Amino acid sequence: MKAISTTSLARLEANSPAKFPPLEEETRPTLDTAATAHYLRKARQTLRIWACKDNGPIRPIRVGAHLHWKTSDIRKLLGVE
Repeated sequence: MKAISTTSLARLEANSPAKFPPLEEETRPTLDTAATAHYLRKARQTLRIWACKDNGPIRPIRVGAHLHWKTSDIRKLLGVE
């Protein structure tokens, strides 16, 4: 039996849809960059660029060194109620 490399395992976990519930069921007021990127189907780096250049369709909230994005803004952008 062939072992899965750490890189392959990380890639599988990162692309796993089971990691994030449907946006309609999300109860957190803000989401981290990974979850936001998943829902918007954008690369995490794209969201970081939006935050840096302040030119994206939604703006993040800075929590220390981390970016969080309002769930309500994501829903509004995607037209999800």
